[in-house]
Amino acid sequence: MLKTVIYIITALAAFVLAFSYVGFRMSCVLSERERANTTGFPKGAQYEEVRPLLSRMIREADELPYEPVEVKSFDGLTLEGRLYRRDPSAPVEIMFHGYKGSAVRDFSGGIKMVLDRNMNAIVITERGHGGSSGNCLTFGINERQDVLTWVNFAVKEFGPDVKIIIAGISMGGATVLMASDLDLPENVKGIVCDCGYTSPEAIIKKVIGDMKLPASLVYPFVRLGAKLYGGFDLNSHTAIDAVKKCRVPVYFIHGTDDRYVPYEMGVENYNACNTKKWLFTVEGAGHGLCFIKDRDGYDKLFNEFLKETVG
Repeated sequence: MLKTVIYIITALAAFVLAFSYVGFRMSCVLSERERANTTGFPKGAQYEEVRPLLSRMIREADELPYEPVEVKSFDGLTLEGRLYRRDPSAPVEIMFHGYKGSAVRDFSGGIKMVLDRNMNAIVITERGHGGSSGNCLTFGINERQDVLTWVNFAVKEFGPDVKIIIAGISMGGATVLMASDLDLPENVKGIVCDCGYTSPEAIIKKVIGDMKLPASLVYPFVRLGAKLYGGFDLNSHTAIDAVKKCRVPVYFIHGTDDRYVPYEMGVENYNACNTKKWLFTVEGAGHGLCFIKDRDGYDKLFNEFLKETVG
């Protein structure tokens, strides 16, 4: 009888560990192919209709001259980035890309937009992506500390009086919001969040649901896997809680037909923010496509945001 009980317990433990590992790998680890894919974009009708424009924007962004830069993260990783210089006395925008994305793809339009305003830009490659080291991404849990690292790099590079905007899209958007309750230097004057989610738990459960699986049953395994194999807790930080403590203006962007990060999450983040804020909404725009769908409207509010934050 005792042997049977031990066997059952061992089998259950093995199942839990194995299922947690699979959940962790699927959620937090990029394959070599995914890490190398810096210019591809998501499949689907929303992207197919703008494929020619997106392809051209990505190609043009990749051809812009830049300086390769790198920093050491708080936990010893080497993180890569691209530094685009315009004016040493001008503000700097630091850009954080999305989940399984890349800097040149996700900010193919944003880089030029910033440079055209005679601002400097630093476009980073998140941990676990591309050439940055790290075995996994953490949905903003550790990336929020990387925001602080890159901000300190910008201050060192451009001087103690430099004005900084931190901007992110998708996971990057959630990340910059999650960093907003850190002890950021006074140099950080504003935040841009394009289609960011409210919390790692919320977005992972949404994706699990999209897979027709019971999110409330599967998510605990993903969280356990992150703890055991990644060394981080997916529930330790959220964007929606951090933004309540934010001290700088925030420009929120979200399309109403976002099929990756629901529009409602963007509204929740906006409503939770207690500082000066803007919400740019584009009817029918998909994930990360507001810039393309309504460039004039995007620029108008962005200019207002810049006037309020960096002058």
